[in-house]
Amino acid sequence: MVKENLYQPFEIDFKEVKEFPKAVYRNNFFKLIYIVDGTGIQYINQYDFNYRKGNLFLITPEDSYSFIVEEKTTFFFLSFHDIYIRPKDSRENDWVQRMEYILQNASHRPGCILKNKVDKPLIASLVQAIFNEHTFLQIYHVKIIQQIVNTLLLVVARNIALKLPKNVKENTGEAVLDILHYIQQNIFEQGKLRSETISQTFGISLTYLGRYFKKQTGETLQQYISNYKLRLIETRLLHSDMRINEIANELNFTDESHLHRIFKKYKGLSPSEYRKKYA
Repeated sequence: MVKENLYQPFEIDFKEVKEFPKAVYRNNFFKLIYIVDGTGIQYINQYDFNYRKGNLFLITPEDSYSFIVEEKTTFFFLSFHDIYIRPKDSRENDWVQRMEYILQNASHRPGCILKNKVDKPLIASLVQAIFNEHTFLQIYHVKIIQQIVNTLLLVVARNIALKLPKNVKENTGEAVLDILHYIQQNIFEQGKLRSETISQTFGISLTYLGRYFKKQTGETLQQYISNYKLRLIETRLLHSDMRINEIANELNFTDESHLHRIFKKYKGLSPSEYRKKYA
């Protein structure tokens, strides 16, 4: 098992190879891998996926991965710590919420994360722009690369946000996808998560909303909201130094003991025990 080190908030690299180093990698940071050209096989956590030009993969902390190159491949690597997407001040809260999709919804399974067709040429142009700045080193190239990287991560966040839950089929109506996106956007505002508010927002009767959501997702509306909050709590425990009472306040729990009780019910450990064991 090979572990790499990351010395900057983010690092970029382009590699053209006929053979990928024969090793299994596992890191404590995130890595985006874009296939500029070539074909082969990606292995991640005992799964495999045939890759080709235009595929984009997200490797999350503690994922194990490797590649087998079949046709000479040009890889673009963007490595970054979670600290890169933490807020520097409250004005960046929207940016952080979007970036958190990466932390909460990455599947830890193989496959291209680009689910939005219109984003595929956008990603290609962003990677090419990074390559140009990285190669020619013109004035302000560092700042420009940073801005492009931020845009790239936002596009990645959008595609992860659009990724269907496991029980939602490809032919699911757009309404439930809009509801899922609405919940994710408003997860910190308890009033907007009430069934009555959601039914009014989407023009769906209250009695039909529950049946429709359960049929489309396999979960009740409140189960989905609770599970999404649990993922947010896990993220904060593992990737931040927020105190338990701060997390409880942010996610509108009655108090710290309420969060403690709910979290232990579903995870079998208290929040502090979970953080100590897995962080």
